[in-house]
Amino acid sequence: MEPHWLSAPEDRAWRAFVYAHHRLEVHLSRRLQESGLSGADYEVLAVLSALDGDRMSARDLGNALDWEKSRVSHQVRRMQSDGLIRREPNPGDARSTMVCLLPAGRAAIEKAAPGHVADVRRNFLDLMTPAELDILTALHERILHHLDDDGSPGEVDSS
Repeated sequence: MEPHWLSAPEDRAWRAFVYAHHRLEVHLSRRLQESGLSGADYEVLAVLSALDGDRMSARDLGNALDWEKSRVSHQVRRMQSDGLIRREPNPGDARSTMVCLLPAGRAAIEKAAPGHVADVRRNFLDLMTPAELDILTALHERILHHLDDDGSPGEVDSS
């Protein structure tokens, strides 16, 4: 069976999406590094700082970030050595660990967040009208729902 290749407009749309996403991620990560945080540090700190109690299980953190267990473990270990977070036993489940935001972690995200948000606005949000943002949101949510509902990787819906 011959592959269903992308048409020129489809290829252009796909490549523009992939390249823009990549370039934006690289740009935002570089700017975050100026404040002393990596993109991964910022993601972890943003999740923890939004919680009452500034803590959650490592498993829940991994689920919130859609990261593999090994990535969470490596990132948490590194951030603990940097004094941003700490790990402690989970009182509700002896098999898991709690990840806790430390004052230095809160200070780091509070320092980085205003510049990061300004950068997101300048390089993404401000480039679109409110109607375009609504469309973009709807399209990306459609993709996310499809991926959440798709129980069989690799299969194509032929309907």
